[in-house]
Amino acid sequence: MTLAEFKGIFDQYRTPIKNFLYYKSGDLDQSEDLTQDVFIKLWDKRDEIQMDTVKSYLYTIANNMLLNKIRHDKVVISFAEKNKNQQEAYSPEFQLEEKEFKEELEQVIGAMPEKQREVFLMNRIEEMTYKEIADRLELSVKAVEKRMHGALGHLREHIKYKI
Repeated sequence: MTLAEFKGIFDQYRTPIKNFLYYKSGDLDQSEDLTQDVFIKLWDKRDEIQMDTVKSYLYTIANNMLLNKIRHDKVVISFAEKNKNQQEAYSPEFQLEEKEFKEELEQVIGAMPEKQREVFLMNRIEEMTYKEIADRLELSVKAVEKRMHGALGHLREHIKYKI
């Protein structure tokens, strides 16, 4: 494809491609940017293009670029949402409250009766099931349930934050 042929194709299809992208995206600026990208790609592939299929090739490129842009925007939005939540979670006020809560929780767990504390930590920290705890401590599952119930009651009674 010569420069003159490219210029002719550009003049003929620039507006229809831009309109196609605008109708699909609803964003005039984005459609103009993508139209430029379509013709840059056409120029890059000029040696591989058959002149009789150039119109369908342009529309295929335009559609694929728009779909890629939409996918990329979804990833960017998702990332921004995740980071927004993390930034809010790590504000100085949040960090201070979290530190105070951890200290209070450690004190309350430390003041728990030993048998309740043992079952509570095995379940919540080591993520063991009641059955696994019962087997390890040589207790019945009902005894483990009773100790866990007592531990949770102790936490509810002594923690000022609602958990």
